[in-house]
Amino acid sequence: MELKDFFRENPRVALGFSGGTDSAYLLYEAVEHGAQVRPYFVKTVFQPAFELADARRLCAQLGVELAVLEVDVLSQEAVRSNPQDRCYHCKRALFGTLRDQAARDGYPVLMDGTNASDDAGDRPGMRAIRELSVRSPLRECGITKAEVRRRSKEAGLFTWDKPAYACLATRIPTGEEITAGLLQKVEQAEDRLFSLGFTDFRVRVFHNAARLQLPEDQMAEALARRREIQTELKPYFSEVFLDLQGR
Repeated sequence: MELKDFFRENPRVALGFSGGTDSAYLLYEAVEHGAQVRPYFVKTVFQPAFELADARRLCAQLGVELAVLEVDVLSQEAVRSNPQDRCYHCKRALFGTLRDQAARDGYPVLMDGTNASDDAGDRPGMRAIRELSVRSPLRECGITKAEVRRRSKEAGLFTWDKPAYACLATRIPTGEEITAGLLQKVEQAEDRLFSLGFTDFRVRVFHNAARLQLPEDQMAEALARRREIQTELKPYFSEVFLDLQGR
């Protein structure tokens, strides 16, 4: 099956839209094939501000109205306590809310941006998606991440080379309670690190300190600028460590 066939069979669809490369390309294809598509951005404390900004920018580029739904995921103990299967409970809450709203708005099919390169396996988040009958057209059509990036570049989408960005909750060790304050510190620290010119990194919490995971080709620069990095991150974490395994 090709994407044009999917949208011919499903002409009215809702999209769980993160502002990332995959869902951006899927939205583009839906518009290109004349589908009545409604992108929904689910706003939580797990998403940094730039993701919503990117989502709005892409929708403006495509001439599509973005719907923003706010969900308090930390009100759920199964998410806040950060168990091994936290992602399952979080996805159930987010896509459950999204599915219900889409149905009320008259969209019978809900889709997401999972692509053919994603390892579905029995990952908690993927299990939740399956249970809620969310469709994944990119995966169903065999479109890989590399293909999404290639096609997105050809289509002129600014998201074509956007690095993958896991939600802020992944920065907190499993079993450690997630709080809005801790997530805010992580987001602000990552903003500072990005402002220094570093990219595709993670600031992970490690015993109340920051553990930086950088691509291997950025480690030498990080070591050379270690005092500058410590100064920038000190308002959020008193201690900063560099993970030599990198990303």
